[in-house]
Amino acid sequence: MPLGPWRKKNKAKEHLVEHEEVGGGHAGAGSLGKSSVNGAGLPPPPADLRPKLVFHTQLAHGSPTGRIEGFTNIKELYAKIADAFNISPPQIMFCTLNTHKIDMEKLLGGQIGLEDFIFAHVKGIKKEVEVFKSEEALGLTITDNGAGYAFIKRIKEGSVADGVKLICVGDHIECINGQNVLGIRHYDVARMLKDLPKDKMFTLKLVEPLKAFDMLEPRSKGAKPTNDNKIGNGKGTLRLRSKGPATVEEEPTEFEEKAIRKVDDLLESYMGIRDTELAATMVEVGRFKKNPDEFAMALDETLGDFAFPDEFVFDVWGAIGDAKQGRI
Repeated sequence: MPLGPWRKKNKAKEHLVEHEEVGGGHAGAGSLGKSSVNGAGLPPPPADLRPKLVFHTQLAHGSPTGRIEGFTNIKELYAKIADAFNISPPQIMFCTLNTHKIDMEKLLGGQIGLEDFIFAHVKGIKKEVEVFKSEEALGLTITDNGAGYAFIKRIKEGSVADGVKLICVGDHIECINGQNVLGIRHYDVARMLKDLPKDKMFTLKLVEPLKAFDMLEPRSKGAKPTNDNKIGNGKGTLRLRSKGPATVEEEPTEFEEKAIRKVDDLLESYMGIRDTELAATMVEVGRFKKNPDEFAMALDETLGDFAFPDEFVFDVWGAIGDAKQGRI
């Protein structure tokens, strides 16, 4: 899990958009236009400007189909799903789009296609694992669900973590050496794992997703996406943000998809995390900048809390330029 010399500054408490239910037809009706409200931390828009969308959902291990609407961020989405199935929101670990399997390339991130079907994976078996850290890097890629749970998105083949068969893709990391990490962002969890001393034992408390019998299969390493993978399957997407209201947007362009994928790869390489929402924000910041210095200044204004190293920022700028020129 290679990490650059990054750090995170103190961050203000996230602004949560006020919840308000809205009615509307099925998401595939095709009667929606773009929202005129941007997501730059503004107050929630009037009810008549909010996306009037209905999505279908199931519990990944098996359930009837539910209908949800009226959410504007990930936490509200989980609350809606929980209400539909009479469970508590903290039971939901993460969601996948259009598959009930633990497929990390189908994770629900910051965007939902307007015709996507949402599968919610809930907490299953708890397990405690002792690991001997024989190498500096454990070989884990960490992501989070947007609601306080960090979990394992990828396990590098042949790594320290790969040698511990109880550690699986999709496992929520609950404790590290007895320290509860609930509510800690994935980049901080990745840093905590990196900072564990080499040649010593440590303990992980993990929670794996509940599985139906037909989902039991060999452990996935979380393979990298191919060029055929798309971000969003509908004619448009609902863009969810940690700050500000959700907006309905056009499906990402080919340039955006390629750039986001590449920047997400760079996040994994430098920070040991995968985060398509963060990658998308970086691409959005850099797409109209004229040079790397201008991009670095804009990135610092937008995402200064991360204090990205200069080498990483330069590589991101190069990736965006390569995507613009069709080199990736």
